[in-house]
Amino acid sequence: MTPLQTTPLPWMTEDIAMFRDAARRFIEGELAPHCERWRKQGFVDCEVWRKVGEMGMLLPELDEEWGGAGGNLAHQLVMVEELGRAEVPVSTSVHTIAAHYILDYGTDEQKRRWLPKMASGELLAGIAMTEPDAGSDLQGIRTRAVHDGDDYVINGAKTFITNGATAHLLVVVVRTCAEKGGKGLSLIVLETEGLAGFRVGRILDKIGQKGSDTAELFFDDVRVPAANLLGGAEGQAFAQLMSQLPYERMLLAVLAIAVIERALELTIDYTKARKAFGQTVFDFQNTRHKLAECATTAHVMRVFVNDCIQRLLDGRLDATAAYMAKCWCSEQQCKVLDECLQFFGGYGYMSEYPIARLWADARVQKIYGGTNEIMKELIARAL
Repeated sequence: MTPLQTTPLPWMTEDIAMFRDAARRFIEGELAPHCERWRKQGFVDCEVWRKVGEMGMLLPELDEEWGGAGGNLAHQLVMVEELGRAEVPVSTSVHTIAAHYILDYGTDEQKRRWLPKMASGELLAGIAMTEPDAGSDLQGIRTRAVHDGDDYVINGAKTFITNGATAHLLVVVVRTCAEKGGKGLSLIVLETEGLAGFRVGRILDKIGQKGSDTAELFFDDVRVPAANLLGGAEGQAFAQLMSQLPYERMLLAVLAIAVIERALELTIDYTKARKAFGQTVFDFQNTRHKLAECATTAHVMRVFVNDCIQRLLDGRLDATAAYMAKCWCSEQQCKVLDECLQFFGGYGYMSEYPIARLWADARVQKIYGGTNEIMKELIARAL
């Protein structure tokens, strides 16, 4: 718990607290020192995730039967927080979502084949959903998978795919039926290594999240065993995707509050040390009042996120609350980061300062995982 976290975490058991401490030490010692290099090269070296897997921290929420540490979702959410605080690319967020698709909808054979290797870091996973002409609107997906004997033949293109250039395993959203709407979509798992017809295009140059690879993917007559279909029948993708949304939205909300708390720590330290006009920047009333507002936002946000996490663990987190968490927390993240950066003056605009990188990384939070405009529409439908 940081000095800004004055609210007890109801879900923070002794076991999870010990896990957080171990994760923080591991991340600060083994991962954070390499972040600058990863930002420059545009991706995290694959062997890094094997180290995380060896520590039992890649998919800690999975049962030991599937290679996990036998924890729960709180262990993964704590890991996301600690990675976010240290500016380590949270490629694991997409990885864990892909794992839960396989866990919840895969056959025993599929789970035995992929989950242990995902937990160990031998396989890094991605989710290939967005297309050049289809983002939040899944009904616009055009990538086709045609059943041909014992295989599916896939043709199409995806873009903005996190882990796209480094993933060994992809959960791909494809259209298996020409019928429009969710009933025509399916999830098929691809093992990318040496896969004929599969091609990674550009690693896209983003304004933030520099250390996380985001790529274009192309599928030209890619043959995948029909046994790689998730769910046992075609047309299940829309329901499968929707069922995972509460967890996916919480990953983004948890990252938002972790980054806000880190930004406030950095800003408070900086303004108390920086001198201007014969006093510290913190001594100016405007500074103190602005930071008081930001700290209040962080406090309220932490209480909200804590409640959502507890409801998620109890199986009571409804989709609407998850939409609210993703939307409001990402909005506040961008707002607070902008306020904090302002106190750094010109230094806040220099990428060598963490506040600048946190600010740039925050912007996409309102876009990916379903744009906030879509979130508001979904919330409005429940009113």
